[in-house]
Amino acid sequence: MYKTVVSVDGMMCGMCESHVNDAIRNNLKVDKVTSSHKDKKTVIFSKEEPDTDLIKATIEETGYTVNGIEVIQDEEKKGFFRKLFG
Repeated sequence: MYKTVVSVDGMMCGMCESHVNDAIRNNLKVDKVTSSHKDKKTVIFSKEEPDTDLIKATIEETGYTVNGIEVIQDEEKKGFFRKLFG
C-alpha cells in the first residue's frame, strides 16, 4: 500500500477539496483520496506505486498548484483476527 501526500495551494473550501478528489479519482487508480484546504494537502492511498507526474498534472489541470509530493510505502494494515490466525 502506498500513501502519497501532496502539498496543494489554492484550495479555499470544501468544494475545492471535492474538485481535487474527483479529478484524482477520475484519472488515477486509487483506493482512497482525501483533501484538506486547511492543511493544504491531498492524501492518496493506492495499492500500486503512484505516478507522481500524473498526480501533479491532474491537480494542476484543475487550477491548483502542487508544491511537493511525498510517497510513503506503507505496510498493509491487518485486522485483529488476521494477526491471531493469519
